[in-house]
Amino acid sequence: MRLRFHCQNRIGILRDIVANFSDYGLNVARGEVGGEHGNAIYLHVPNLLHAQLATLRPELESVPGVFAVRQVSLMPSERRHLELDALLSSLSDPVMSIDMEGHIVAANRAAGQLLGVRVDEVPGLSLDRHLPELDLPALIRRNNARVNGLRIKLRDTTFLADIAPLHREHQDDVASLAGAVVTLHRADRIGERIYQVQRQEHRGFEAIFQASPRLQTVIREARRMAPLDAPLLIQGETGTGKELLARACHLASARGKAPFMALNCAGLPESMAETELFGYAPGAFEGARAEGKLGLLELTADGTIFLDEVGEMSPRLQVKLLRFLQDGGFRRVGSDEETWLDVRVICATQQDLPALCAEGLFRHDLYHRLNVLSLQVPPLRECRDGIEALAMHFIDRAARQIGCRLPELSAPALARLVAYHWPGNVRQLENVLFQAVSLCEGETIEPAHLRLPDVGGAAGLAGIELEGSLAGILGKVERRVLEELYPQHPSSRQLAKRLGVSHTTIANKLRRHGIGGEG
Repeated sequence: MRLRFHCQNRIGILRDIVANFSDYGLNVARGEVGGEHGNAIYLHVPNLLHAQLATLRPELESVPGVFAVRQVSLMPSERRHLELDALLSSLSDPVMSIDMEGHIVAANRAAGQLLGVRVDEVPGLSLDRHLPELDLPALIRRNNARVNGLRIKLRDTTFLADIAPLHREHQDDVASLAGAVVTLHRADRIGERIYQVQRQEHRGFEAIFQASPRLQTVIREARRMAPLDAPLLIQGETGTGKELLARACHLASARGKAPFMALNCAGLPESMAETELFGYAPGAFEGARAEGKLGLLELTADGTIFLDEVGEMSPRLQVKLLRFLQDGGFRRVGSDEETWLDVRVICATQQDLPALCAEGLFRHDLYHRLNVLSLQVPPLRECRDGIEALAMHFIDRAARQIGCRLPELSAPALARLVAYHWPGNVRQLENVLFQAVSLCEGETIEPAHLRLPDVGGAAGLAGIELEGSLAGILGKVERRVLEELYPQHPSSRQLAKRLGVSHTTIANKLRRHGIGGEG
């Protein structure tokens, strides 16, 4: 029987309690002190009967400082042990505690299955027998600190091992190593784990705002291409949402529950880009991690790899990527071992790849391998009919994030947004409006709240269709001029003075083009 004594924390109280059991010839097998302030004593009295407890209870509660005695089902240490067992059993990864001789002290069910024995047979097994090339105790002594991602092979399966050293305190307060807890993660499932953490919010086609008819057309094409298990090339200027579109295609495919990993090829040195994408073997180069490194391709097993700015890829990487696209195989940096994976490749670029091929800067055969399916994302300046709805969407989002009232967008401010050339496209529009909401102290966003740099302005006829008659083309140019200047001179009289024409002329032109609500 197990008993809990609610009592004072005083010297000698345990002796006074135990003396009562001695008088009845009962042995106390184990005792523990609990409670926040040591105000609970637990005793395990194996041979105590309920009838004896009924007789003993008055005597036990008469001990000075004892307030109550009750029976409990478990000692605190037993409860902790069962809870720990339940927790370990629920883990799908093998977890083992080893001593400094390399013997397993405890393990969960997954570890027993890996080693091919029952859980109760695991304690005492030597891990060295399964890892002859790795001296774990020596590694623990050498590092005396946590080791993450150590690449090991156990029973023909590759794992990444996390090793957490265990310390014990000596009487002189000097800590010494008592062993370590080893957690094994299947290398081919690490990418899925990372992706599950990253994809807390699904970013599918529903997350892409489709205010413009042109963008709606692109999304319809993307929905048809998403399920096709073939390389996809997405072309478009910076800030047009190419990665968002790639992720949506991934989520809408049969690979949607597998990892999605992204690598921006621009701005990375060739060696770094190669190790990021393909990984490297243990000791591949000076300064490399002793356990090696998994590349994004391996982390993306059965999923989708997104290579942004693929036009910036070095010739060496182009060769390795071409080979992977051809047969699914590659070698880590510094390794002779072939690795074979099933990964879909989606690439994006804002460059003219055929022109790069003509200049010898991009391989023709790689371009044709990547360009099996293709999407062209239009720039924002070609989707002006959707800017108002997109702007209101971003203003609403910004107001929610900032925690302020939803401001309105004034007509002059909207005209300024519509007239701007947007070199940074949708990303720039979102950033500008987030800043505008934060700057707006009233209830209306005005042109003064829009921080729009004039650098990188559009060329004179950029975005103007040259089809039709001269009068029609000049009408489009006239509209562009008025849209550009009206936010800076928001009345027909001010604008007329700026352009050197009569107020009536400008008022008529503004009315004809539907700018500014001038009458």
